[in-house]
Amino acid sequence: MFQMNRLKLNLHPLRTSTLRPNPGPRPSLPWKTTPYTFLPTNIKPKSTTTTNSSKPPATTLPFWTCRHTWSRSAINTLRCLIGCTTGDFTALWTLQSYAPDWGMPLMMGVSMTTGLLTSLTLETVLLAYGKDALPLRHAVRTAAGMSLVSMLAMESVQNAVDWHLTGGVVDVTDVGFWLKAVVSMGAGFVAPLPWNYWRLKALGVGCH
Repeated sequence: MFQMNRLKLNLHPLRTSTLRPNPGPRPSLPWKTTPYTFLPTNIKPKSTTTTNSSKPPATTLPFWTCRHTWSRSAINTLRCLIGCTTGDFTALWTLQSYAPDWGMPLMMGVSMTTGLLTSLTLETVLLAYGKDALPLRHAVRTAAGMSLVSMLAMESVQNAVDWHLTGGVVDVTDVGFWLKAVVSMGAGFVAPLPWNYWRLKALGVGCH
């Protein structure tokens, strides 16, 4: 009996010792064995913010103080002004010379329509055959869709100032007419400029 109990007592520590895992040598810390860690260079961190969220809102002053956007907006507006003014004044002079009985209100309406068409034509040509090199159909849709508000504002303000200063009479031989025409064209240039700036800054699209 004493021998059996002794055998059990001897087996108990043996059994428990076999179940205890052997820890082995303690692993060394990685920063002690490898002084530098090489990471892949082709993985870019994900941005937590989008491009639109980084832009200041249009109700703040920083939104309206971008020189590059003002410069691009001025170029786009000048292109629109050239097209509108060319068609507008040409049509008005032609109607006054060859159809004076039409009346000034009708002449002004026809000249505004002609100015819109010439501006659309000029912009379409620049988009199709300029540095943008858009397909012709795409160029027409872009010019009509992105510039219509700008052209309508320009034509309305320019013709209103011209009507107030000259009565709508085009006299190419009068120096005073050209001075007044410069004033009306300046008003037509300034009128759509903030719209073109906002569209380019907020939406990333110019009026052309």
